[in-house]
Amino acid sequence: MRALPICLVAVLLSGCSVLDRSPVEPVQSTATPAKAEPAKPKATRPAPVKIYTNAEDLVGKPFRDLGEVSGDSCQATNQDSPPNMPTARKRLQINASKMKANAVLLHSCEVTSGTPGCYRQAVCVGSALNVSAK
Repeated sequence: MRALPICLVAVLLSGCSVLDRSPVEPVQSTATPAKAEPAKPKATRPAPVKIYTNAEDLVGKPFRDLGEVSGDSCQATNQDSPPNMPTARKRLQINASKMKANAVLLHSCEVTSGTPGCYRQAVCVGSALNVSAK
C-alpha cells in the first residue's frame, strides 16, 4: 500500500521531465511566410429595409407586395436570456432583404409561450414590400 503513493509521485515527476525546451526560448517557425494577397473589394451591403408600422404611411407611394415575412427570437430554456423584440425585428428585416424587399409593413410583434423548442419566443410578422422611389 505504501508503494502506490511512491509510484504516483514518480510518474508525476517523470511527466514534467518531458518538457525539455526552456519557456524563454523563442519559437522558430519553419513555415514560409504567406504572400500578401491583393485586397479584395468588400461586398456591398444591401440597403437597409425600412419598417412601416402604419399602413397610412404608404398612401401615395407605389409599392409591390412580395409576400409575408417573419422574424423571431427564442428563449430555449427558463435559464436563458428572455426573447428580444429588437432581435425579432432585425431578423424580420434580414428575411425581407432576402426576398429583395426594401420595406416591411409590420403587422404584429408578440411574445408567445409553448412553441416547440422555445420556452418563450418573440415573433414579428409583416409584409415584405418593394416601395418605388416615385
